[in-house]
Amino acid sequence: MNRFITRQSRARAALTSAMSRRIAGPRDRGDVPGWVLITIMTAGLVTALWAIAGPQFGQLFSDAISDVKGP
Repeated sequence: MNRFITRQSRARAALTSAMSRRIAGPRDRGDVPGWVLITIMTAGLVTALWAIAGPQFGQLFSDAISDVKGP
């Protein structure tokens, strides 16, 4: 009788553990703060480059488009 109770307890514990893992989902959901930091830093770099070299980039683009000859 004691072995039956032990097996039943183990089975109940295993089932409870499996159900809680399934409900809670995976624990590793990725590094969201890292991705947020990368996105913000990239946006900051683009903004800084645009502020410093915006007119030069605009002139470079205009020169490149004006040099293109169509058929």
